[in-house]
Amino acid sequence: MTLKTNTEIKNFLKSTSSIILGVDEVGRGCIAGPVCAGVVIFRPESKSNLSRYVDSKTISEANREILALEIQSEHHCALGWSTVEEVDELNIRQASLLAMRRAVETLHLNQKMIPAQCLVLVDGRDTIPNLVSFHQRSVIKGDQYVRQISAASIVAKVARDKLMKEFALKHTEYGFENHKGYGTEQHRNAIKKYGITSLHRKTFGGVKEYI
Repeated sequence: MTLKTNTEIKNFLKSTSSIILGVDEVGRGCIAGPVCAGVVIFRPESKSNLSRYVDSKTISEANREILALEIQSEHHCALGWSTVEEVDELNIRQASLLAMRRAVETLHLNQKMIPAQCLVLVDGRDTIPNLVSFHQRSVIKGDQYVRQISAASIVAKVARDKLMKEFALKHTEYGFENHKGYGTEQHRNAIKKYGITSLHRKTFGGVKEYI
């Protein structure tokens, strides 16, 4: 069952006694770079202000970095990645779900969670394939309505942005530090001028034309 409305989501969260794992991915719409997924469980003893955890796209870069450090120190979280090669081989949807599964499995391994006590809430319309023993629900606009998903989007975006800035030091002409791999005018013009790199998704429009 997919949770679709704010009211539906609020009622469901009030009714469940499960430990909530919020999962989200970052980088799905890029034409370069890997996909990163985050998963977060809130520690009940934490004194952090959860209302500050909102969709990462609506927060400034400086504030995202501050919040990501807080989430990592105050709560349980983990990251999962899918490579550019996996994006091209599997397609972006399946690669995103794979990154999500890796994030949840990493957290499971690190925290020794009991799956029967947990509920994975996944941003979007899909649940995660091959995630053994975990109950799941997909949540439309989950990064806006579920704080755990919002927190997951924050840690994933900060981690991915940091990686893209590191790539920018090697590929200085592409401006990865500015657009993080999205298909901006600056990025597309650089591809036209310099060609593609191993970071570019060869099955994506704006890239495959230059192979």
